[in-house]
Amino acid sequence: MRTLSLAPFLASLLLSLVPASGCAPASRAAAPPAARPAEPPSGPPAAPAGGSDGRASPPAAGLDPELTSYAYPYPVRYLEVESQRQKLRMAYMDVQPEKPNGRAVLLLHGKNFSASYWEPTIRALTERGFRVIAPDQIGFGKSTKPAAYQFSFHGLAETTRALLDSLGVQRAAVVGHSMGGMLAARFALMFAERTERLILVNPIGLEDWKTVVPYRPIDAWYKQELEATRDSIRDYQRKSYYDGAWKPEYERQIEVQAGWTEHPEYPRVAWCSALTYDMIFTQPVVYELPRIRTPTLLVIGLRDRTALGRAWAPKEAADALGDYTTLGKKAAQAIPGARLVELPGVGHLPQVEAFEKYRDALVKFLEQAP
Repeated sequence: MRTLSLAPFLASLLLSLVPASGCAPASRAAAPPAARPAEPPSGPPAAPAGGSDGRASPPAAGLDPELTSYAYPYPVRYLEVESQRQKLRMAYMDVQPEKPNGRAVLLLHGKNFSASYWEPTIRALTERGFRVIAPDQIGFGKSTKPAAYQFSFHGLAETTRALLDSLGVQRAAVVGHSMGGMLAARFALMFAERTERLILVNPIGLEDWKTVVPYRPIDAWYKQELEATRDSIRDYQRKSYYDGAWKPEYERQIEVQAGWTEHPEYPRVAWCSALTYDMIFTQPVVYELPRIRTPTLLVIGLRDRTALGRAWAPKEAADALGDYTTLGKKAAQAIPGARLVELPGVGHLPQVEAFEKYRDALVKFLEQAP
């Protein structure tokens, strides 16, 4: 009697039981995510509408995570990078001057911003012959919002170096604002030979918050971000950046953040925001400022009181945090040969509140002989 093999039948049956969205067979599970398309992952581990995160499904409006409908002031290009076993896209503007002076400036944005807010700075620098490169860091602006990513300033600096490599830029002056100041300092420490000059504009991380502020889990940051609205974002910036005042021109500074909160895929952005809050909180650069050897300028709005975690710090600690009248001076003393420009009556965004003074300090430092 002829014996029939059940192997093909059983293999077919097993394959039919694997759902399209389920796990891959073992032979494919080992393949790195880099083999996937360079589109952003589907999103963070957030529940759907009406799920455990408590966020109702917003209308089909607002700005999507990669800002595909939001126009930047200059053409945007993308660098595809492989990082942490996945393909990511880094958005950037590379603006060439009409009369090049042969020098480049790299602009690094803050936590609550994207590269688009550098428009006035880009215009001022290109008018003076500088080539200006303004990227959106991974997780920000038009760049990929990874669902799973270990954010570090070291990693962001490496990706930024890769961008300069791709553009053939060997050396650049590096300008960092707020969180971008932390990244700029890290870049200068890691790639001193690539950093012509360093300009820190109201950088954060000039004090180690985690020594006085209780640690906040990433899930708590995520919950806070999910609750953000256009009104809450405006209120935060009004109180923290502008000393309670608000002008129509400030509205531009919340367009991206507010637009994200009104889009159905906002949880993807909120998750990246939570991860980067943890990066900022746990990776202060203040202890390494004395190691910076790049000529450095600090532009400090003295009214700034930005401090991560102030809201849940003990009162005696909270009152002392974010005192930029002291922090700016200490940072300038810590960095060998650093110069300090203080702007009285100006808060966290000198480039918005006091653009001419900020611009003049920036240009003077860039154009001075070494």
